Amino acid sequence: MNIMGEIAISLNNVSKCFKRYARPVDRLKEILLPHQSAADEFWALRDINLEVPKGQTLGVVGRNGSGKSTLLQILAGTLQPTTGQVTVKGRISALLELGSGFNPEFTGRQNVFFNGRLLGLSHQEIEAKFDEIAGFADIGDFIDQPVKTYSSGMFVRLAFAVAVNVYPEVLIVDEALAVGDVVFQHRCMRRMRALMDSGVTTLFVSHDSGAVKTLCNSAVMLHEGRIYATGSPNAVIIEYMKLVTQEELGLLNETEQPTLLEESHDAFDASDRIAGETPDTPNIAHHNGNNGKPHRRGNRKALIQDVKILNSLGEYSRDNLVFNFNEEVTLVVDLVVYEPLQGCIVGFFVCDKNGNEIIGSNTWEENLQIGKLSPGEKLTVQFKFRLPLRPVSYSVTVAGSEDYTSVTFDWIDNALVFQVLPPDTGKNIHALVDLPMSVEVSRNLSNVSAVQV
Repeated sequence: MNIMGEIAISLNNVSKCFKRYARPVDRLKEILLPHQSAADEFWALRDINLEVPKGQTLGVVGRNGSGKSTLLQILAGTLQPTTGQVTVKGRISALLELGSGFNPEFTGRQNVFFNGRLLGLSHQEIEAKFDEIAGFADIGDFIDQPVKTYSSGMFVRLAFAVAVNVYPEVLIVDEALAVGDVVFQHRCMRRMRALMDSGVTTLFVSHDSGAVKTLCNSAVMLHEGRIYATGSPNAVIIEYMKLVTQEELGLLNETEQPTLLEESHDAFDASDRIAGETPDTPNIAHHNGNNGKPHRRGNRKALIQDVKILNSLGEYSRDNLVFNFNEEVTLVVDLVVYEPLQGCIVGFFVCDKNGNEIIGSNTWEENLQIGKLSPGEKLTVQFKFRLPLRPVSYSVTVAGSEDYTSVTFDWIDNALVFQVLPPDTGKNIHALVDLPMSVEVSRNLSNVSAVQV
């Protein structure tokens, strides 16, 4: 029995194979001689097992060609799996490709009614929702023009407006928020949040890690058609970025079997060091306080050896990383150089539990140019800042690179975790960050008539 309740989406050993033919005649030969196929098989998905509880939002990430769109098309019913079983409970509204399902010769109004009927709504139900759909799309008089005259932004406005305003029980969104202006993207985010709050099960594919971390309850990463990682959005995004970095460096072992997050190695293990070095510096994994496993990636031309946060008195206690609200702290980052560096930028992020960056900077942006570094050099960088943050726990990400265009030489997520206490004034902090402000209230009663009762 699933403790999270009813399962809205279930995939059991789902695989999808596409056949590729060198010549059109080979397809005909296969029909006539089914046992002598000349096709090359390409497995876009392999042995996908996945369950999404009703009302949850699942983020799907992965590089281009990893199988994300194929997975969503199977869930939407536009593709059939080669093997396996797919179960989706509830009305599906899918926004898979820009303008998919739209007839370019029809007007926007006609396409709204056409798509609504395809989704199972009656003509009367669509009429009742039309003003809301048109208002959300906000394309003005173009609603009565053929959609072939629309820009890409107008396409996605109308398509998204239809998808989220037809009472869906399951919403599938594939990169739709990448198109459109900033105002429309904010409107989409608010609408998707409202749908999630109302219990709509959502699958959301995006390369925007911030959107995945903000919108999703959990996430899955696909790689070469298989599930590579599952877990919290932040943990999966970390694995995704780690894999991208490995592939950029040419370090990915193609014969290695995909591993889940729970099986990943310690990011601060000595195996991360360059072969032949002497590990004479302390392991810094203990700073994390066991509140989130650190993850490391980079080309290892230099390595971050230690990360500490000092309180306002310059004191450090690795067993008690708790700070007062708005306390001034110092982040200390020590690193050692192993290969020549043409430049050096060291930076950090303070992140919330979802991995959203709240505070951050680096030496370059603070106008500190470190310059070239030689093997054997050691560097200590200190960042001093305040913590005007909501009283919860936060993690620190630290990183270094030669410049903005280079692969990082070291990047450590969850290097340490700390807690911020509530203000001693008793003030409730409602936002992520509480900045100093002045408030003035003026009352003008000169034009108010007294009424006697």
